[in-house]
This record gives sequence, C-alpha cells and structure tokens, in this order.
Amino acid sequence: MHPVFQSSRRDFTFGPWRLSAARTHIMKSAQAERLAEELHMPSLPEMMFGDNVLRIQHDHGFGIEFNATDALKCVNNCQGMIKVACAEEWQESRSEAEHTKEVVKPYDWTYTTDYKGTLLGDTATLKVVPTTEHINTEKLKAREQIMFFEEVLLFEDELHDHGVSSLSVKIRVMPSSFFVLLRFFLRVDGVLIRMNDTRLHHEADKAYMLREYTSRESKISSLKHVPPSLFTEPNEISQYLPIKETICEKLEFPETLEPNPEASLETTCVKSK
Repeated sequence: MHPVFQSSRRDFTFGPWRLSAARTHIMKSAQAERLAEELHMPSLPEMMFGDNVLRIQHDHGFGIEFNATDALKCVNNCQGMIKVACAEEWQESRSEAEHTKEVVKPYDWTYTTDYKGTLLGDTATLKVVPTTEHINTEKLKAREQIMFFEEVLLFEDELHDHGVSSLSVKIRVMPSSFFVLLRFFLRVDGVLIRMNDTRLHHEADKAYMLREYTSRESKISSLKHVPPSLFTEPNEISQYLPIKETICEKLEFPETLEPNPEASLETTCVKSK
C-alpha cells in the first residue's frame, strides 16, 4: 500500500522577506482541461502541480514567485517545434487517451518555457533593469550554514516515454543571502537536450536581486563524447551543452526602501502541514 501524500507548506522569515514553499497534489483532470483551454493547448503536462509555488515576498508587498501556470503561459505555441519521428504518433495517442475528436493543433509538445518568475505587488514592484553584473558564484561556494532549503516541482511530462520535460525550483537561505534556481530541463531521446536556468541571488545588505537566465541546448548527435548515463543528470550534463542565450538583470527594490544590513540576523522557520 502506497503512503498517503500530504500537502505541505513551509515558511521562513529572512529579515523583511517571507519565503513560502507550497507542495500539493497533481491538478485534477477537470481543472487541467479548463486551464489547457485557457492556454490554447491540447493538453497540459502529465504531472501538473497547479497549486505548487515558491513565493518570496517583502513586508511591503513586492516580490517574486514561481508557479506552473505562469510558466506555461511562456510556452511558444507558434514556432520552434521539435520534429521527431514519434511526434505525430505521440499526439494521436495523447488525443485518444483524452477522448477528444478535435484535430490536435500544432503546439510545443515539449512545453519549453523561458519563464523567469512572476513579479508580485500592487502599488510597489521590483524594477527589472539590464545589467552587466553577474552573480558571484565564488561567494556562493563559501561555507555558510544553510538555514532553509526547499525544492518544489512545478510540472513534469515523460513525452509519452520519449524523454522528459520538467520544471522545478529550489531555494537555499544562508545567513547573508538567499539563492534560487529555477530549472526547465528537456530531453527528447535521440534528438536533443535543452536546459533553461534562472538563478536569483539576493544579499541582505543590497537593495536589489540579481537574476541570470541561461539557455543551453545540444543535439544528441553532438554529444557522442559524453557518457549516455549523464543524459538523465541535469547537473552533470549542463557543462556539455553550449550556451544559446544569457540575460542578466537587476531586480531593484522601490526607491523608498533602503536595505537593512542586519536583516539576515532575524530569521525564523515555521513548518506546517
């Protein structure tokens, strides 16, 4: 007998920031069908966690969150479709399984998304500006206590046993900063591997966050020098995937706010189910 899944929510306070990670059940079929219609998609990912979210919100209301629905809104249904031998067969079996007689419209069946998060706030929001400043990865490698860690799966699909498409987000909080990694990972067996990463870093004494988006991609035929066992390991395969696009941005706080150097000293953790 399988253990009963329990929804959970974990909250953590980092100075003026409230960090919330919610993990719940897969979206019910009726709800998924309605959302697919709204998004003009024949179907959603097999495992769609519509209520899963990672939210980072300041006491003044502004912030950023990561959720599956907004991520799917960034899927391009008009171009960039991957043509593989199994695509037509996959669409046919998918539509039969969902008891629809409508013609399956062309859409990105890999669910590739360049989603970088959803900005929060009514009266005050983070201001997104281009920057040449990069996240200091060496500083992140420094030995610091991890006071809070959470990983949230937003969606996953096995592409009818022809690979995997997934989107997940994780956060770790140290005494001096917090770091977020949002990762879209796609593997179409025998065809390609694609990875879109969004990294977000905020240091407690700064009045901004740094956000870096990196898109990597390679055809499987160009990875003959790489052990196939790495194809299923995003952390290992990433170094072999050429960078296709990089976007560096500052998410600046509203001008009325000043950073609090002592913010990192005031932290509490609450876990609830």
